[in-house]
Amino acid sequence: MAFGQPAGPPATAKQLRELLELLQQAGHTDFRDARGPMGFNQRQAGGKFTRDEAQALIDQLEAEGEGSTPGSATAPPSRALLDATDDELAAELIRRGWRFVDR
Repeated sequence: MAFGQPAGPPATAKQLRELLELLQQAGHTDFRDARGPMGFNQRQAGGKFTRDEAQALIDQLEAEGEGSTPGSATAPPSRALLDATDDELAAELIRRGWRFVDR
């Protein structure tokens, strides 16, 4: 297998449609928008998934959707940054390996 190539057959068109629909229900506009919050790599952000990857994500998103009750005010992950304080954002960036330098 070549570097960066998916390990398995590509996802079906039906799986991709279902996955995109579930991502949109979760508050994302497309695969690229969901890249950070969902942990997609560059290939996946471009809408390229293996059948197994797509099915695992579909199952995950459906399980998360079933866990929420109608009317519950859960902010989509992409909107969570708007509600975070500066200190919370800085702490998260530091946790991910970023460094801050005062100038």
